[in-house]
Amino acid sequence: MTAFDKHQVACFRFVRCDFAADTGVARLVYAFDHGPEMVETITVPGAPFTLSPERAAAVQRALQLLHLIAGVSYYKAGVPDTVAIEGYAIDAETAGLVESIYLHGLGEFAYRNGLNLRGRFRLPVAGAVSPAPTLGLQSHALVAIGGGKDSLVSIEALRRAGVDETVTWIGGSQLIRACAERTGLPTLNLGRALAPELFELNRQGAWNGHIPVTAVNSAIMVLAALLQGVDQVVFSNERSASYGSQIPGTGEVNHQWSKGWAFEQAFGRHVQRYVAADLQYYSLLRPMSELAVARQFAKTDFYDAHFSSCNRNFHILGERPVNRWCGVCPKCHFVFLALAPFMSKARLVRIFGRNLLDDLDQAGGFDALLEFQDHKPFECVGEGKESRAAMATLATRPDWKEDALVKRFCNEILPQLDAAELALEPMLELQGEHRIPTGLWERVREDFAA
Repeated sequence: MTAFDKHQVACFRFVRCDFAADTGVARLVYAFDHGPEMVETITVPGAPFTLSPERAAAVQRALQLLHLIAGVSYYKAGVPDTVAIEGYAIDAETAGLVESIYLHGLGEFAYRNGLNLRGRFRLPVAGAVSPAPTLGLQSHALVAIGGGKDSLVSIEALRRAGVDETVTWIGGSQLIRACAERTGLPTLNLGRALAPELFELNRQGAWNGHIPVTAVNSAIMVLAALLQGVDQVVFSNERSASYGSQIPGTGEVNHQWSKGWAFEQAFGRHVQRYVAADLQYYSLLRPMSELAVARQFAKTDFYDAHFSSCNRNFHILGERPVNRWCGVCPKCHFVFLALAPFMSKARLVRIFGRNLLDDLDQAGGFDALLEFQDHKPFECVGEGKESRAAMATLATRPDWKEDALVKRFCNEILPQLDAAELALEPMLELQGEHRIPTGLWERVREDFAA
């Protein structure tokens, strides 16, 4: 590969995409200018797939949408002003959705790299789109699992609601596989292999940073659902995901924008209108806060020895998940704090291997969660008000209030806060918009409120 200069790249090309029904492999091809092709592959188990003409057409629509959304991993390497789509044309609706995903989903990437992406990524529009037909998909849910508490809460709630489900994940994490197998439900492991050229570009100084991975995974799972012939793709993003970090002088930057309501609403609506009318995409936990999810998870210890929300360990453990919690990252801090009001101290310390709230060296990390002298971390963690309410609750508990960070909270932070905003109960109420099917929502609402 010739040397890559991110400042000299003129055009990003969506070269082509194809799917082989006999192997279950999709190929997504990209390139910069006249440089080498970068080929990403997605593998859906269950081939060969026999598809009716209508379902094959829907698969093609889903494939093109995936091609456009997954391109974010490659576009960000050079962020050129010009974008070309070769091999197919798209309409204004699709262009608007994908442009929004790139702008907002790359918000943290742009902030960290000092880039202004507003108005830069524009897709060429040609023609209109026809409304999607109803395909007669079977009533069954592909439920995304990430190995953490949230997806396990969804999986068990769907089980209690009588929904047939397949626990689905993307990539080769052994920790997620172990969690999925612990459910005892059917599983589906989708393959995703990034183009190796991307890593070479990174070594040569390409722009790099966070991408809206939930948007990519959502598009992959929509493709898989159509191939499997099922009518639901379910994620486990709570309402807290819609709130970002408040950066002085910049405004809101949301690390988890593609887990938020704005993405879910726009993507789900687009899939139903233009891909398959009877394919429903929703998050089962959208009406819940992170604390409400934590309370729900704490009701059973069935997954205590299997789950992990620690992103660092997903990166560094590879094939041998031994210590499931690093204990020092924002996710470890937040999950520990969120669970503490709802389970015994002994159980929580057993899960994490130590008491994170009795370590003064971790004060800065917890301060960021509380939005005290710092902004909310660029991580998938709850709102500052949730962390403050959880800490204030622990400050009233005899078994917690003597721990170093709880005591520090009482002495240094609590006097600066409005006591009326620290109540835990209001945080646990079900509220806000969601896309959960009506009949299912009636069943899970009683479950979550109990």
